[in-house]
Amino acid sequence: MRDGAYVRAVSDATFALHAGECLALVGESGCGKSVLASALLGLLPENAETAGHAHVDGLDLLAADERTLARTVRGRRIGLVPQSPAAHLTPVRTVRSQLAETLREVAGVRRAEARLRPAVAAAERAAFPPDRLDHHPHELSGGLAQRAATALALVGDAPLLLADEPTTGLDRDLVERTVDELRRHLGDTRALLLITHDLAAAARIADRVAVMYASRIVEIAPADTFFGAPGPRHPYARGLLNALPEREFTPIPGMPPELGALPDGCAFAARCARADARCAVPPAPVDGVACHHPVPADTEAARA
Repeated sequence: MRDGAYVRAVSDATFALHAGECLALVGESGCGKSVLASALLGLLPENAETAGHAHVDGLDLLAADERTLARTVRGRRIGLVPQSPAAHLTPVRTVRSQLAETLREVAGVRRAEARLRPAVAAAERAAFPPDRLDHHPHELSGGLAQRAATALALVGDAPLLLADEPTTGLDRDLVERTVDELRRHLGDTRALLLITHDLAAAARIADRVAVMYASRIVEIAPADTFFGAPGPRHPYARGLLNALPEREFTPIPGMPPELGALPDGCAFAARCARADARCAVPPAPVDGVACHHPVPADTEAARA
C-alpha cells in the first residue's frame, strides 16, 4: 500500500521450476522481483495481500499460515539468500554461531558438532574465509556479509533456493565462484530461482530466463536462445540485453511506469518502437512471450 492506495507489485507471474533447474528472474529495479521472492516465503509487510497459488512439494505457500512457513518452509523447503544480507544477519552473534544455529535447527546437527567442521564447510562453499567465522556482522565488508548470507542459505540443503542478488558487492572472480557453487548446489534434486541484475551471472548458471517488467513476467525463454540466437523476442527483453556495455550499447528510451499507475494495456508500450493501437489491450503470453508485436524468431529478421 502506498499513500492509502494499493500497488499491485506482482501480477501475471506464472512459471514452473523443476529439480536440477535454475530460472533466472531479471528486470529493472522496482519491477517486482524481490516482492515475488518475499511473497513465496510469507515475508511481505502485514498490510500486503496475496492472491493466486504457489505450490512447493504440494504445499500452497500463499495459503499457508505463519506457523507452517516458519516451521516447515523457511530454511527447510526453501533457502533464501537475501538482497540486503547485513539486515538479515543477527548483529550480536558471530557468523559461526549463526551457521551453527541453522545447522542445529534445519539439518539436525548436534550443538557441539555444528560449531566445528560443518560450519567451516558451509563457509567454504560460499567462499567465506574460515578465519572470519568468529567475526560479527558489523566487522564484515559488504562482500563478506553477502557470502555469509549465502553460506547460511546453503547450509540447510533446501530443495528450493531463492537467491536475491547473491553476487552484490563481489568482484568478478567471486561472482563466478559464487554462481559456480550455486550450480553445484543444484545437482539433480534441487532448484534455484536466481533474482539478479547481473546478466553475465545469469548467462553462466541459468537454464531458463524470465524477464519481469512493471510487475509482469513478459518473457520466459531457454537461456541458450535468450543469450544466443535468436535472442529475446519481447522488445523490452531485447532492449535489456542490448543495453549491456559489451554489446552495441543501445539504451531503452524513457522510464518504467510507477507500479501504482500502470496503464490499462501493455506497460512497455510508451517506450516501445513497435507499439501500435493493439497495445492498448494487455497482451496474453504466446509461446512464452507476452507481446502483440514480438521480435521475429528468425535470426536475420531479429537483427534488423
